[in-house]
Amino acid sequence: MKIVTWNINGIRAFKNGIKKALDSFDADIICVQETKVTRDLLDERTAVVDGYTSYFSFSRGRSGYSGVATFCKDTATPFAAEEGLTGLLANLGDAVGCYGDHCAFSAEELQSLDSEGRAVITQHKFMRGEGSETLTVINVYCPRADPEKPERKLFKLQFYKLLQSRAETIQGLGSHVIVLGDINTSHRPIDHCDPDDVDNFEDNPGRKWLDTFLFGSAENGNEGEVEDSESSPKCMAGGKFVDTFRHFHPTRANAFTCWSMRTGARQTNYGTRIDYIFGSRSLVEKSFLGADIMPEVEGSDHCPVWAQLSCTLMPSPKCPSLCTRYMPEFAGRQQKLSRFFVQVSEQQNFSRNTAESLPGSQEAEEIRENVSPTAVRMSVGQKRPSDGPPDSSAFKGKRSKQVKTANKPQGSLLAFFKLKPSPEILSSQSLMPSAKPANSSSPNSEDPEIHKPKPNDVTDHSVTRTMLTDCLTEVREEAEETRLNTEGQGCQDEIQIKAASHQETKDSKKGKCPDFWKAVLRGPPQPPLCKEHNEPCVLRTVKKAGPNLGRQFFVCARPQGHASNPEARCNFFAWVEKGK
Repeated sequence: MKIVTWNINGIRAFKNGIKKALDSFDADIICVQETKVTRDLLDERTAVVDGYTSYFSFSRGRSGYSGVATFCKDTATPFAAEEGLTGLLANLGDAVGCYGDHCAFSAEELQSLDSEGRAVITQHKFMRGEGSETLTVINVYCPRADPEKPERKLFKLQFYKLLQSRAETIQGLGSHVIVLGDINTSHRPIDHCDPDDVDNFEDNPGRKWLDTFLFGSAENGNEGEVEDSESSPKCMAGGKFVDTFRHFHPTRANAFTCWSMRTGARQTNYGTRIDYIFGSRSLVEKSFLGADIMPEVEGSDHCPVWAQLSCTLMPSPKCPSLCTRYMPEFAGRQQKLSRFFVQVSEQQNFSRNTAESLPGSQEAEEIRENVSPTAVRMSVGQKRPSDGPPDSSAFKGKRSKQVKTANKPQGSLLAFFKLKPSPEILSSQSLMPSAKPANSSSPNSEDPEIHKPKPNDVTDHSVTRTMLTDCLTEVREEAEETRLNTEGQGCQDEIQIKAASHQETKDSKKGKCPDFWKAVLRGPPQPPLCKEHNEPCVLRTVKKAGPNLGRQFFVCARPQGHASNPEARCNFFAWVEKGK
């Protein structure tokens, strides 16, 4: 059995579907985090993948935020599946159960912790020895503690506490447990690219929670870090779960799973290890064969993590109700063509019975809209059509208006700015069919479809007046050129002279335009050279709220890295002066 976890940073980024990526892992269970998709945005190609069953959890507050999903091969179909950690979102028919003690949480906290789509639990059976045993996989995307939002720090700790309570309760009732996903905390200094740059690294509440959750945390830590007599026995005893990567690679350094894409830190391997596969202690010692990271797999700011087990999963004959195959939009129950051909009396009776059986439900509204779309439109506020024969005058009026519109072509934009033509121009235009399109109308004709400009529509700006004058001059010159062409071969010299002067005028106008636009639209300032590498810097903008919000600055264009790395970004920094 092989299991994989990966923060994909948006499931819709897979333009050709996610099946190819799933097949490349050759794993039985693939857990993804940060899908950034809500149910209304989930397409069938992503939700129903051939050869897999999938189970999603969506954010209920924000669109394009958070979200996790578990894909199981058909040979590893779970016996139970559940969304969330609290049990508030569970379908009691095939839920996993074992919710633990929630006395430490209020009802509002429990609802909030499960409202962001951060957990999916699947329960499987596997063969080991002569009998079958139960394995529960908890796929989580733990919150990030925003330094500018203290309430999110508390939310993260509450989520950790709820996760530990649920996992230990399930394990205590006889099931093996695997907790995997984006935990959003690097455990030890070896799991961070620059721990010395972090204030009070060991005092981070998330790292303290990992010390209580994982077995043998104090034994593998740095010497002298755990001196407190109250916390030392707890840490020495350890938790009930094992970090499988450190179990097989206890001293491997620079093994990171997350990098900043904005600074290009992946090129210099300047990251953190925050994606884990935790297993219950007995399962890791008896069944795990190996675990490692996959930094060579790109497509996200995280890399996948895999683990191999010696056990063989037993597929369930039926998918749990959380499976996306049972969603109405993918199960073929949402719209049927036959519903649009039901008799009117049956439609009304069906709508009335549906409203009584499912008052106010979303499914009832969908059925009512599919069965009687006319009635739904009436309820929105449109007029009910009369039962009598249609008024012929109304149709005549519409038909005549359409005919009138079709007979009078739409005028060109230049017609709004032309002066009233003099008799000389009219006579010259009669000789030049190309100067005036066949489908354009006279400025003096009264056409209700063409908007007549008001005096205030055209400003007295010098640039606009110059452009209009040039347009009229060009039209007159082309008219004169056409007239001369019709007079025969005797005027060839005059035609050539006028054409040459006309071309010179055009060239002079083209030469002025770039200067004008360069003066109006100034590009970004020229980047300076960084002092250490003598390379052009890159322009950045401050997006953090504060007095410098929106200001621009230059930094070294190289990727972020450790200060000892000569290939990494230097410390060059320069503000862009205002007005440049």
